[in-house]
Amino acid sequence: MISSVFRVRAWAPVGILTSLAYCFHRRRVALAEQQATDGQHPVDRGQLELKMVQVVFRHGARSPLKPLPQEEEEQVEWNPQLLEVPPQTQLDYTVTNLAGGPKPHSPYDSQYHETTLKGGMFAGQLTSVGMQQMFALGERLRKNYVEDIPFLSPIFNPQEVFVRSTNMDRNLESTRCLLAGLFQRQKEGPIIIHTDEASSEVLYPNYQNCQNLRRRTRGRRKAASLQPGISEDLQKVKEGMGFDGGEEVDFLILLDNMAAEQVHSLPSCPALQRFARMIEQRAVDTALYVLQREDRESLQMAVGPFLHLLESNLLKAVDPATPPGKIRKLYLYAAHDVTLMPLLLTLGIFDHKWPPFAVDLTMELYQHQESKEWFVQLYYHGEEQVPRGCPDRFCPLDQFLNAMSVYTLSPEKYHTLCSQAHTMELGNGE
Repeated sequence: MISSVFRVRAWAPVGILTSLAYCFHRRRVALAEQQATDGQHPVDRGQLELKMVQVVFRHGARSPLKPLPQEEEEQVEWNPQLLEVPPQTQLDYTVTNLAGGPKPHSPYDSQYHETTLKGGMFAGQLTSVGMQQMFALGERLRKNYVEDIPFLSPIFNPQEVFVRSTNMDRNLESTRCLLAGLFQRQKEGPIIIHTDEASSEVLYPNYQNCQNLRRRTRGRRKAASLQPGISEDLQKVKEGMGFDGGEEVDFLILLDNMAAEQVHSLPSCPALQRFARMIEQRAVDTALYVLQREDRESLQMAVGPFLHLLESNLLKAVDPATPPGKIRKLYLYAAHDVTLMPLLLTLGIFDHKWPPFAVDLTMELYQHQESKEWFVQLYYHGEEQVPRGCPDRFCPLDQFLNAMSVYTLSPEKYHTLCSQAHTMELGNGE
């Protein structure tokens, strides 16, 4: 997803927001008065009850999306034996569109199948290593939410779990492996993985659908390779690999191949190994240049609709008027590195490292049993995080939503913002 995507609401309705804000304020005041009286610590973990979990994860290890322009004898061999399915990850599932209809066509998979790597594998295929990584992530979630805390049923229950993925084979199969690990291949109902058309997908920055985002980022990836520091380092790596200078290579392509080769313990080019740290850092620098973190509207268009989706789940969970059947205990979202990076930036928890295969961003929603106040806790890669605008790791929900609202976009505002470039182009006669 590195190469393909980098080419090229402020909340809920006002009435709901006002009532929620007032409700949160009353709860905060009540809790503050109680703390002033009894001197308790602001948040007592023992008084918090877990109500909902949302997990956004990157797929497992895969083959590269685009091979490096090396001579045939120098290229790494991607043998189809790397695709063998570990027995413990096998699990039946059905893919539908968001409305429950037939699975949409996947143009990305069609493109990947046009690239055959040395050895016979297609570009972007989930491997046995990736399947095992996802199974292990599922087992970790099982330990957290089935064994350590009896939150989820030990067997998959469609009334408890909602699953959504981008419509790419590696993500669908990664989700299967995660669910196999989480529920040990046990289910008491059909496993449905929901997905969307590529043209309207919001689980990654949609440059195809959002014309304004495409206009803003057009040319940034190429320009990044010309920036001082990045340009000189890229030349060092290209010379070390024997490239004559005419190849279309940047740090994103280099990292994609390097990471895939390393995780599969394949014999990589010595120059890739020697410059590994530089390649990852410069790939991050390139991505940040493309994203332009100071360009708030670009970040909004990149992940604002996805943030709105996560926020909507939170708001439904805390709204007493929401019917029980409309809320799930667990929401799983199979996404990509290009999803996680802007998400981490908007939340203020980006660690300046490229999101690795099978990494997860987990959002937990708690309610205080006495004050009834709501809190959010974030984990990235299994480690606790303190998001922007929050006093500590247990963030009052109103503060968390306030911080998110800077980047959150409702579908209507997303459409309006994305279409601005088209309007401008029509006005200019282009």
